[in-house]
Amino acid sequence: MSRSFGVDLRGIIELLSQHLYGSPRVYVRELLQNAVDATTARGAGIGPRVLVETPDVTGDGTLRVSDNGIGLTEDEVHTLLSTLGRTSKRDELGFARQDFLGQFGVGLLSCFLVATEIRLVSRSVHGGPAVRWVARYDGQYDVTVDNDARAEVGTTVTLVPGPDTRHWLEHGMVAALAREFGELLPAEIQVDGEVLTVPELPWSRRPGESTADLRERLSGYCERTFGFPPFEVLPLDMPAVGLTGAAFVTADAAHPGARQAHRIYLKRMLVGDSVEGLLPDWAYFVRCVVNSSALRPTASREALYQDETLLAIRDELGAVIKDWLVRLGATQPDRASALLARHQLGMKSVALVDDELLRLVEHWLPFETTDGNVTLRQFRRRHSTVLYTPDVDEFRQLAPVAQAQGLGLLNAGYAYDSDLLKRLVEVDGQSAARRVVARELLAAMDAPEPLAEKELLASVRLAEAVLQRHECEVVPRAFDPVSLPALLITDADNERHRDAERVGEDSDPLWAELLGQLTSSTSTASRQLVLNTRNPLVRRLSELTDRSLAELTVESLYVHALLQSRRPMRPRDTAALNRSFLDLLDRAVRR
Repeated sequence: MSRSFGVDLRGIIELLSQHLYGSPRVYVRELLQNAVDATTARGAGIGPRVLVETPDVTGDGTLRVSDNGIGLTEDEVHTLLSTLGRTSKRDELGFARQDFLGQFGVGLLSCFLVATEIRLVSRSVHGGPAVRWVARYDGQYDVTVDNDARAEVGTTVTLVPGPDTRHWLEHGMVAALAREFGELLPAEIQVDGEVLTVPELPWSRRPGESTADLRERLSGYCERTFGFPPFEVLPLDMPAVGLTGAAFVTADAAHPGARQAHRIYLKRMLVGDSVEGLLPDWAYFVRCVVNSSALRPTASREALYQDETLLAIRDELGAVIKDWLVRLGATQPDRASALLARHQLGMKSVALVDDELLRLVEHWLPFETTDGNVTLRQFRRRHSTVLYTPDVDEFRQLAPVAQAQGLGLLNAGYAYDSDLLKRLVEVDGQSAARRVVARELLAAMDAPEPLAEKELLASVRLAEAVLQRHECEVVPRAFDPVSLPALLITDADNERHRDAERVGEDSDPLWAELLGQLTSSTSTASRQLVLNTRNPLVRRLSELTDRSLAELTVESLYVHALLQSRRPMRPRDTAALNRSFLDLLDRAVRR
């Protein structure tokens, strides 16, 4: 035996207020939406009008909303108003009709967020007597035929507030909400006799208006709506998806993780002014205001439904922004450079998948290099192959040495930089860019002069013995700048080999053997301390007769080079830092 589900109306109201709608303020939107849909259903030629009367006019504390729409018969009242989820806004097959704002059949229930009783009087355009419907918060309703209740075709809804919700029906609140949600609706909306609707969309070009005047007017609209003067205004017109509006590029730098906040209208009814998901993630520096007839709202009508239409519109809007960026780089290079500097993360991210923007970034975005802050194109003109390091600290360490040796080095340690250079290799070939290995600098350094090398031979052997516990080899070289006594070069492969050895010591034999095969290396040193034989301090190492002082000096040079490299310090390195500093301090004090 089949049975029907029972519905607890109070539970449904609690569900709407706490989980579906973000605030009771949406009741005004739902009332306006139902009224405008009723006028749409009646058809053209009637002069659609919605009259809202607050307690200032009604005089009894109630709110009254009247329209000259299609109206309801007694049967329609029973079928549509008293069944949760049933809506008149569907075709004969049950599919949602696209010319209406609402599609879900729960809008009128939102009035219970602020009212304990809803009274409705309606006369249908199809004839028959007027009908009175009264619904209460406890789930009970009455329907009576009252031919004197309303003379004209249309509907009047009256809300009786609860003791704690009267402020939601006050004139100031209702007028503000009606203007916010409905000022662009294609019907005349009045609140206590004041017309709130405007005849045109704010971004539509007025007769005889120039492009410059339109941009100035939209810039003012952006400041009022989003709170910032735009860097650029991009008109949006996509007839295929029924979308018009404007995109505003922010003048100030924005964080890539910031929430997108767009102002969205669906069929000229405001969905929200902080709606996300309209643009691709990389376009975080753009804010939009649009009206669309194709996008679908969620059941709460406070967000957009993620469907194929939204994905297509998102891609199309992304293409509009990208095309504008390319044109800007070709026609206004100074503005393009300024924009890229402010929004470089977003530009870099899209340049990874778009060759046109890759060229734009290459031409106008500055990078940190040994030649100063220059664009990638300028750097490539000076150096046939872009040598780069993906680590900021490594660049800081190697840049002075590379510059002194006449090598060009680029810092690719920031977000997307390494990926951009890899993409450049894919587009322009293997010779376009290459990651530099720190050991390559050894090949560019001069061998020490024979006399200096001979004088330092004993010191180098002493240094190797001292630094053996740090797994560090010692290599003498002659390089600039002379002021740098030593350079620490780290071999990442050998560091992994050392780490694997330590793990293997505590592992079972099979796992230890596997680690050994994966990390086999011909060299056991994970670091190299390159002593600069041109540096006066290094040259004086050979003059030290006190072995303990010589060992202390070597360890101090190692710690100094380690700090210069900005590498993480291991416990043994921290111990060496403390030991060398305190011992040198003790020697200085005892003198």
